[in-house]
Amino acid sequence: MAIDKSLVSGSTTMLLLKLLSEKDMYGYEMIEELRSRSENVFSLKAGTLYPLLHGMEDKGLLTCYEQEAQGKVRKYYSITGKGRKELQERKNSWQEYSHAVASVLCYGV
Repeated sequence: MAIDKSLVSGSTTMLLLKLLSEKDMYGYEMIEELRSRSENVFSLKAGTLYPLLHGMEDKGLLTCYEQEAQGKVRKYYSITGKGRKELQERKNSWQEYSHAVASVLCYGV
């Protein structure tokens, strides 16, 4: 079953921040990790990911640096303190929202 893209787009920043709270990652690594963990529900394209990352960097949620890995220079992203705070706020909002949706869907069942 295909997931409505509007449901995914509102949570993408939170999901990226979650990944980066665990370790620094480069873009393709984030794409693959999201795809794997979500069992192919979240399959971002580079053209979607990089504008999001740049916007998050502009807001001070991330920093980036270059590092050589396996003979290639890659751009790694790292979450900031402000990004960690944003992640916690988004997680709290998501939990409240998902609980409210579940309450409505399960009412009277």
